Amino acid sequence: MVLKFIDLFAWIWGFHIAFSNLWCKCVFASEWDKYARETYETNFKKTDPELFESWNFAWDITKINPNTIPDFDILCAWFPCQPFSQAWYKKWFEDKTRWTLFFNILEILKSKQPKAFFLENVRHLLNHDWWKTFEVIKWTLEELWYSFYYKIIKASDFWLPQHRPRLYMVWFKDKTIDFKFPEPQNLRLTMSDIRWWKCDKDIWFTLRVWWRWSTINDRRNRDAYLVDWQVKQLWVKEAKKMQGFPEDFEFPVSNTQAMKQLWNSVAIPAIQAVWKEMIYSLNKK
Repeated sequence: MVLKFIDLFAWIWGFHIAFSNLWCKCVFASEWDKYARETYETNFKKTDPELFESWNFAWDITKINPNTIPDFDILCAWFPCQPFSQAWYKKWFEDKTRWTLFFNILEILKSKQPKAFFLENVRHLLNHDWWKTFEVIKWTLEELWYSFYYKIIKASDFWLPQHRPRLYMVWFKDKTIDFKFPEPQNLRLTMSDIRWWKCDKDIWFTLRVWWRWSTINDRRNRDAYLVDWQVKQLWVKEAKKMQGFPEDFEFPVSNTQAMKQLWNSVAIPAIQAVWKEMIYSLNKK
């Protein structure tokens, strides 16, 4: 049986690639950023034309009636992380607009009652305000009678040469399901593989391009690297590899927009490894 999923706050989006690689079908997606929408449609209209022809690629999820969304088995979402991220100076609940998007997810879950859902966010969500924020999210979603599993997973646990720790959260409607997160795998790529020359580290911090003016010695440096003892910066081709995107993934936008989109996406091999375990758990029942 082909599992159907919806892709919320889709960005460009790694969830879609990871799920499609395991023979699942996207029946609805949402994204408001016009440049991300352009990249998303360019890459997925070839494989999922009906998603766009049936007007199921929504612009503003807050304007969508949950009852009009096609039936699906799995909800996947990266709800905007800026309220929780160190990179945005920890404004947390002050960022009301982005935070309230979490409740749009909640309304869809209440209406559609899928078999499972899978959320990804920055790791700082876990311990914000002495765990209180995380406990509110956990308790709110458990009120819908879903079992809950979570773990901080690094991209380097699943083959990619960047740490990029993220909080992975998984819920199942069937509370008898016994789910286990996948075990870390050996590194398959190093930074030297990414650049094709000798890099000073096998694994770097995390793909980030927001501070492109940072120097090699800056403590906030994220995009400058020593390659054969020369300072180099990552660009689109290398950044795609660091996130696990396929080589033929296209960016019909400027290089600056492409780097912003890659910086803000997910590590595809890590998403796919967790999703594979979710499918295994669902099929056991």
